[in-house]
Amino acid sequence: MGGGASRPRRGVTVTWLELADDTPFGLDNLPYGVFSVAGAPARRIGVPVGDRVLDLTAAAAETAAAFAPLLTAGVLNPLLAAGPGTWRDVRASVREWLTEPRYADRLRPHLVSSTEVTTHLAFEVADYVDFYSSEQHALNAGKIFRPDATELPPNWKHLPIGYHGRAGTVVASGTPVVRPHGQRKPRAAEAPSFGPSQRLDIEAEVGFVVGVPSTVGTRVSTADFADHVFGVCLVNDWSARDIQAWEYQPLGPFLGKSFATSVSPWVVPLAALEHARVDGPPQDPEPFEYLRTAGKWGLDLVLEVRLNGHLVSSPPFATQYWTAPQQLAHMTVNGASLRTGDLFASGTVTGPEREQRGSFLELSWGGREPFELP
Repeated sequence: MGGGASRPRRGVTVTWLELADDTPFGLDNLPYGVFSVAGAPARRIGVPVGDRVLDLTAAAAETAAAFAPLLTAGVLNPLLAAGPGTWRDVRASVREWLTEPRYADRLRPHLVSSTEVTTHLAFEVADYVDFYSSEQHALNAGKIFRPDATELPPNWKHLPIGYHGRAGTVVASGTPVVRPHGQRKPRAAEAPSFGPSQRLDIEAEVGFVVGVPSTVGTRVSTADFADHVFGVCLVNDWSARDIQAWEYQPLGPFLGKSFATSVSPWVVPLAALEHARVDGPPQDPEPFEYLRTAGKWGLDLVLEVRLNGHLVSSPPFATQYWTAPQQLAHMTVNGASLRTGDLFASGTVTGPEREQRGSFLELSWGGREPFELP
């Protein structure tokens, strides 16, 4: 699970580095993460560029940058909490360092080959919320779990449906996941049984990382989204479908979801996705006032789902019915506060075509339509 959330624009900025034309880590991306290297276990803040990682902790100290103290904790949280003004300053500085030749000799010692780094969870997760914002996924899941279902739940187009997950089991991509145990009851069984999940699934999602907190009892409006949200990461919300199917009524996901959520090691700042912003799908009925947005907050991103390296799906994120600012506004409309390091995810990203389904549940239609691999 990588961190290149969109293809960079080419030929925009000249750098003293040698970058491949097709690198997902060009100067228009510049995501942030945490890494270490063999022999030096201390965790550092890094920015991947091309096939290397800039040790941002060392580079900021080398250049005596004012924001250097924010990069010494081994996690992104101090930078996240600093707010949009600092986020802009750091990004502008990194771009300047990598484009102005006068910095080349000073910064080359702080560029590490990507093959030599070990990545870690980039931020301490405060709270985790998972949404259910793809209309096509909601329709598919309803038909699979409830074969007689023909429509969305009656509340689905009135509010972004979500649930609170377990922050303590959010892990960096690549962390081994232990197959969960729980109760399951197939439709044909007379009684439930207990044991390891037999229907372990993935969910291709996009996550949003909160930087600036809010006060308990205060709503965060859709207009204030970019004042609080730092950036975007890829998310795989692992799902034990057999456990989920037996437990989810009437209170929703629990053991079928809480055992693991994987996130990409690199967090792409919102500033890197300005060119990817598009209008979201039309919403009917018109949302309540607190859910209305100004500007374009759909994101034209394409995810890839691979099984054993084989591409099986390419879900389009621009089709998501509810946008991230709407999700954030709904999370806080009851007065719930934001905390630095909060993570909220889009829910499974699924498009209208079979090759755009974002879970194995949908790709195999609940196991009834096997799909071929090489």
